[in-house]
Amino acid sequence: MHIFTILSALSLGSGALGSPVQLSRRDSRTSAPSGCLTVGGSGTYSTIGSALDALGSGTSSACIYIAAGTYKEQLTIDYAGALTLYGETSDTGTYKRNKVTITHTISSPEAGTLDKSSTVNVISDGFKMYNINVENGYGKGVQAVALVGNADKLGFYGCQFSGYQDTLYAKAGTQYYSNCKIVGAVDYIFGDASAWFGECDIVSNGPGAITANSREQESDTAWYAIDNCNIQAESGTDIDGDVYLGRPWRVLSRVIYQNSKLGALINSKGWTTMADGATPFYYEVNNSGDGSSTSKREYLSSIDAAVTKKTVLGDGWKDWIDTSY
Repeated sequence: MHIFTILSALSLGSGALGSPVQLSRRDSRTSAPSGCLTVGGSGTYSTIGSALDALGSGTSSACIYIAAGTYKEQLTIDYAGALTLYGETSDTGTYKRNKVTITHTISSPEAGTLDKSSTVNVISDGFKMYNINVENGYGKGVQAVALVGNADKLGFYGCQFSGYQDTLYAKAGTQYYSNCKIVGAVDYIFGDASAWFGECDIVSNGPGAITANSREQESDTAWYAIDNCNIQAESGTDIDGDVYLGRPWRVLSRVIYQNSKLGALINSKGWTTMADGATPFYYEVNNSGDGSSTSKREYLSSIDAAVTKKTVLGDGWKDWIDTSY
């Protein structure tokens, strides 16, 4: 299996690529938006990696449309312009009708680092992904990452990320996840990004902690904000009381759950320990569900109100988020 990494090549020129098209929510997407390179089906490229290679070293906005199928690839995305990947779907507003899956299986110890174990590693600022499933099929035992987000102003819309330990490495920069599904068991949303998770299904497939935020400096603006999400156990998994909202990977970990439904899988203590000497900032505001009572919570900090996208993502968040989603 090949690892496709975009480092440098020749530009395709302005005539081959158009600006990515903003699509209406709840529409199907069964053909390529205008100007996109095409993968699979009757498309020009048979693999996503070869389409990424074809983009070269250009800096113009670009897009790739991926037809229905399972793509056994490992991708590093490092295009210099604003790049959007679109997956075929019968409903653009949700992950539930996605028809495209990118899958790879390797653990972090085997690969050498967390990043190198990832199925998709994004180091391209301004990247967007719509209606694509990304999975690391390794399973239980050790870290095995599905997605690394290691860039600024990343947007993921109607996507699904699946693994077991360390599924989603929200590593750095600002990141936005809307109407996505994130599946894992141990520290499966982790890193030091400022990330907003809105209207997502966050699904535990085993006991453990959902978040492991790695903020460690007072000057670090990183947050994980989980807003209007559904926190639940995978169907058929008996883990009531066995899941924690988070544990601090670094000493000043900062996470808020707000306006969300917390299922019975959540332990009454809510949060647990990890980094020595940690004084994390863990908040819960206006949540509901069987796991939402804070009467027995540990390590819970007080806050006056739910946080806003401006707090988490900065003043210019409307400039790069798809607000129609």
